[in-house]
Amino acid sequence: MDEVAAAIADPVRRDILVMLREQRLPAGEIADRFTISRPAVSRHLRVLRESGLVRAALVGRQRFYELDATRFAGLIEWLDQFTRAASWERRLDALETEVYRTRRERRRRDPADQRQEKTA
Repeated sequence: MDEVAAAIADPVRRDILVMLREQRLPAGEIADRFTISRPAVSRHLRVLRESGLVRAALVGRQRFYELDATRFAGLIEWLDQFTRAASWERRLDALETEVYRTRRERRRRDPADQRQEKTA
């Protein structure tokens, strides 16, 4: 997971992953889309390859890269702990709001309920 997180920490590598999301591309075409040097793009591709996020295949004289999204599973699982907590917090907030709304509506309908709620 740490290797994947380190690989996606760089914005250039994230841009490369987005490019490869839909199709495999040759290294030259990937490099052409950036203003940085080809050797710099090559280093980024190497980091992505070593992390397992992309696979490279030699076709003739061209090296094609494609995304291997299965490597995100560990990172997604780790990140999920944060979204689950937020999800539960939103649900509990909604429940609290509903409880207050229900109490307010009861008080409006029957003032006798106010006395019972205060003694409960």
